[in-house]
Amino acid sequence: MADFSLEVENAEVFEADMEEETISRLKDKAKRRKGRGFTGGMSDRDDGDYDRVAADGEGEPGPQRSIEGWILFVTGIHEEAQEDDIHDKFSEFGEIKNIHLNLDRRTGFLKGYALVEYETYQEALAAKEDLDGSDILGRTIEVDWSFVKGPKKTSKKKRN
Repeated sequence: MADFSLEVENAEVFEADMEEETISRLKDKAKRRKGRGFTGGMSDRDDGDYDRVAADGEGEPGPQRSIEGWILFVTGIHEEAQEDDIHDKFSEFGEIKNIHLNLDRRTGFLKGYALVEYETYQEALAAKEDLDGSDILGRTIEVDWSFVKGPKKTSKKKRN
């Protein structure tokens, strides 16, 4: 390549053939950026202001409270059962905060399960223990916790 100078209106001079050293110095100074937002990683992210469940006996297996209350997962419900049938059966153990019954879009009948929410652990536990294996409209229902804590976490050792 030929060396030549280019003059611009503001009298700056640009060289067309820069030396290899100059190019390599410029490349070293340039920041290499990859990925979303060009920042470090997960550790640099702000945790934000999110609702969190208090850690009671962290790591212990067992029921886990949701943000709103203690939720029971009821299975084996007859497809023609109504919300009142479930409410009447479960309201004996305390005030029910919420009941959710999923319906089949095609038939309009229940899918066979329900979510029942209590405010306190004692009410939910009493309902779970007493109604698990009981009968609603001729079908035996099973009652279990919707949210459970996993097994105790152990540190994994690296294999060399």
